[in-house]
Amino acid sequence: MLQACLNGARSRAECSHLPVTADELAAAAREAVAAGAEDVHLHPKDRDGQDTLEATAVAAAVSAVRVAVPGIPVGVTTGAWATADPQVRAAQVRAWTVLPDHASVNWHEDGAADVAAALLDRGVGIEAGIYSGTPAAQRFLGWPGSRRVLRVLAEITEATPQDALQAAAGLLDELEPAAAPILLHGEDTTAWPILRLAASRRLDARIGLEDVLHLPDGAPAPGNAALIRVAREIIQHTRRTLLSES
Repeated sequence: MLQACLNGARSRAECSHLPVTADELAAAAREAVAAGAEDVHLHPKDRDGQDTLEATAVAAAVSAVRVAVPGIPVGVTTGAWATADPQVRAAQVRAWTVLPDHASVNWHEDGAADVAAALLDRGVGIEAGIYSGTPAAQRFLGWPGSRRVLRVLAEITEATPQDALQAAAGLLDELEPAAAPILLHGEDTTAWPILRLAASRRLDARIGLEDVLHLPDGAPAPGNAALIRVAREIIQHTRRTLLSES
């Protein structure tokens, strides 16, 4: 599975064509799915362009994207940077009027289990975000609901490709007991090397302006669709290579 991560916690200061409004997210999702994305992850924004879990913003973003890409699963963030207090985050989830198909929960953040419980209560699938270099994996694996998540996001935070690849191997070993599928991804300079690793291990992957603003050759990415298109080519090439070697 290849997921499009459309915007993330970035701002227009970092990327002038970052999709922010519901209409922009819908257009970006449509283009990304046409390019080969099979799932969409987005960060609803407030009027100032900041991430928010407020019900009206979530409803607007999710509804617009669903109309644009019917039948494609749509997920959102529950990151602590949007709402610091975990009890308030859980309350915001319970107040959502339009439910996404899934939502990410970062297990290194305080109150992750409370937010996850609120999502499960509402029937929303959980993407368990496990950051490298944190105790998130053991916290998640020790949670009684760990077998109820939709997937595990193995999120590699190391800054250089060499360090990231080493960290990814270690994190995947640590997550071996997980019962759910694993989506592996990096960010910025490590996004493409980690995507290639995910393809070689036949893991789910993601790409988009949340994770990287440049194509593998260093050229600025004109949008999410261009990133998805290149990622799809890399995945298909890797699969063909693996088949020829088997």
